[in-house]
Amino acid sequence: MTFTAFDFRPELLKGILAEGYAQPTPIQAQAIPALLRGEDIIGCAQTGTGKTAAFALPLLQKLDLSQRQLQALIITPTRELAEQIVQNIRAYAQFMPRLRCLSIYGGVGINPQISELKKGAQIVVATPGRLLDHLQQKNLNLSTIDYLVLDEADRMLDMGFLPDVRRIMKQVPSELQTLLFSATMPPEIEKLARSFTRNAQLVMVAPRNTAAESVSQKMYSVEKGDKMALLSLLLSEQPVASAIVFSRTKHGADRIARKLARQNFAVARIHANRSQNQRQEALDGFRAGTYKILVATDIAARGIDVDGISHVINYDTPAHAEDYVHRIGRTGRAEATGSAWTFTSVDEAKYLQKIEKLIGKKIPRASLPDLSAFDEASLTPAVSLTRSTPVKSVAKASSKSPAKAAQPAASGAVRKSTARQAPRKASAQPQSKAAQKPLSERATRVVSGAASAFAAAEKAPLKPSRQNTGPSQRPLRTVRSAKADLAADFREPIGDVDYLEDLDAQPRNRDVNVWPTDQPSTADRRTQGHGRPRQQSAGQGRGRGTQSAPRRSRSQQRAH
Repeated sequence: MTFTAFDFRPELLKGILAEGYAQPTPIQAQAIPALLRGEDIIGCAQTGTGKTAAFALPLLQKLDLSQRQLQALIITPTRELAEQIVQNIRAYAQFMPRLRCLSIYGGVGINPQISELKKGAQIVVATPGRLLDHLQQKNLNLSTIDYLVLDEADRMLDMGFLPDVRRIMKQVPSELQTLLFSATMPPEIEKLARSFTRNAQLVMVAPRNTAAESVSQKMYSVEKGDKMALLSLLLSEQPVASAIVFSRTKHGADRIARKLARQNFAVARIHANRSQNQRQEALDGFRAGTYKILVATDIAARGIDVDGISHVINYDTPAHAEDYVHRIGRTGRAEATGSAWTFTSVDEAKYLQKIEKLIGKKIPRASLPDLSAFDEASLTPAVSLTRSTPVKSVAKASSKSPAKAAQPAASGAVRKSTARQAPRKASAQPQSKAAQKPLSERATRVVSGAASAFAAAEKAPLKPSRQNTGPSQRPLRTVRSAKADLAADFREPIGDVDYLEDLDAQPRNRDVNVWPTDQPSTADRRTQGHGRPRQQSAGQGRGRGTQSAPRRSRSQQRAH
């Protein structure tokens, strides 16, 4: 069977062939005829089997291209998936110049989207939150749509997205064709999905909730504290062409990416706290091969299609069994082969049981390699994951600040003495178990950096009174010189902002008791005209204006 059997319009068929498609996949072969007949569909197929084309091609065949009004709405859970669907549709319709397909999602400015919507489009691919924003502002009219698609339907109908989906469904016509697609479809979600459709046909081309057979699965039973050692060893010794490392949390993803970067791995990260530009840059770099490793949360687990991913590594065992199927589905796509490694600690054993129950088989156990040679403390110095160039060293910073010229030696002495004295204290007197536990690498650098900064702060003039500070009375020491001290040992990103960049946004450095002299004081603002003080007439009482009237006594007020 070929795509010519579907009787597509010539320009659409030409685009399909130009993309290299010859024969439809099983989900496409079963879903496309039903969609062309106008039936509602609940489609369930394994990851990487062409579900996007299964609903996109019938839509492109049935749209009225002479009208620019909205005719098809596709709702997805993530921005990356929305953008990917738009790119796929435009590729299929590359010889259909009158087609307009737009993506609207949060994390970017809304005004450019409003401008594009005013020009009209037959297809809109949207995430629920931003779609509701446009509906509230009357930028979009859903009364004209004929087709509604919920991609990753099991996620769209869970408790996180369901309220938004219900609000959207209230604004669509009652007579329309509804299509739901996903790689996993629990029975309770299927029952809920049928409430949004009319006699929907269930198209299932593989056993429910199964992973692709082209993915080799393996599980490592490892202590939580040894996961980084195991990850580093596997990435170094195994033939990994490119890999996605999944973390359960955003901060965990930052931490993993930071430690891999210290080992000179080409790594990018993607999670919900990243801006849309940062997320897109990471994904584009991963696709182009600039980054070998992508550290991500589950926002990258659904629908993201990147060629050549050889490995998926579950650094944290997913808490939801369905997420496991979607995660490992990022590899072994389109008849390619791939490997999926899952790290499971004792606390995560309950999650593993749910996963094996869902997929209907036991994941093979792998023997744990020798991790004793891994020394996290010996990693190369920290690098900024948000800067393209290294942060300036203390030596370079001191050349610009006369007050810091004599400080590097003293700062270094503090760090060295701190490191030497710690063992002597431990041997001098017995300590509790908590005190005997060695400091982590992060804590050691924080303590060293703080000691360096406080030693330097002692040499600076005392903080002057804020009320009597003029421009000539400010101390020479500044927040930027204090930041340079901390930079020597503490360059870790906080969330998505490099530590030094985070201090730039603060009016005061809370870690060092130094007043930021590059910011004018309250008294200076009044004398120099900073800000906009309230103007007040003589009869307005006790305001804080620049020329308030003197307060009268009661006798003066009566006389007045």
